Amino acid sequence: MSRLPSDTPLKWGLRIIAAIAGTIVLLIVLFLVIEAIPALQTVGLKRFFTDPSWHPAGGTEAGTFNLIPMLVGTILVTAGAILIAAPLGIASALFCQYYAPLRLGKLYRHLIELLAGIPSVVYGFWGLVVLAPLIRQWQPPGQSLLTAILILALMILPTVMLLSESTLRSVSHSYIQAANALGLSRWAIIQSVVLPTARGGIITAVLLGAGRAVGETMAVLMVAGNVVQMPDNLFAPVRTITANIALELGYAMDHHRSALFVTGLMLMAIIVMLVGFAHWINKGHVYD
Repeated sequence: MSRLPSDTPLKWGLRIIAAIAGTIVLLIVLFLVIEAIPALQTVGLKRFFTDPSWHPAGGTEAGTFNLIPMLVGTILVTAGAILIAAPLGIASALFCQYYAPLRLGKLYRHLIELLAGIPSVVYGFWGLVVLAPLIRQWQPPGQSLLTAILILALMILPTVMLLSESTLRSVSHSYIQAANALGLSRWAIIQSVVLPTARGGIITAVLLGAGRAVGETMAVLMVAGNVVQMPDNLFAPVRTITANIALELGYAMDHHRSALFVTGLMLMAIIVMLVGFAHWINKGHVYD
């Protein structure tokens, strides 16, 4: 009788790969911290929230490091995109899983997967030449908070939809059979059985979509207007933290360059909080 091969080599291989991945993440964080230290020591963390404006390199207000407008712009763009993409993504997942005919559901899923594969610069280019002019006809200047929200919502919709559908597909079929035996309608089954069971995974899908929205650079840079200001309406231009890094890192020097790494640390902290919250949701609320 032949013996089954041992899984010890595979186990150690996976451990080594996990250790390498963890080390890379730690090295990235260490690099950000090292590069941010000069600004944190000279400027101080408080000034990033209390200075009158963001003019780290030149101009009449040179040496000011206020990040609040860009932080607010990042939060507003992300929140707006989630408010649009989350209900559309969840509804699309429910449609594919419970309402669409088999062939139509597969076709729709493939279209969403294709949407997920489009490069962000293509989204940005489309938003710049098509969407921004349409919004400009409504309210100038066109490149604005609203344009960035719409483009980001389109970009993160596949993430929310595909992950939500995967969660819905994992709901035990026995639950649905039991609900059918009780004579519940399809929507009643979804509302009282499927959604409560899958809520943890769906929330995680939304949070991962938010993580992508926070980190998106090129598309937002092309359509948001890139004006460092507190937006007072949806049609005002904004600048996000990621766009600011992309625009200024090429010429930044000394404390200006170090300040950009401070903003990178802020982005890392936001992502860590989102991932941690998603992990907590998964740990405590999936399939309970």
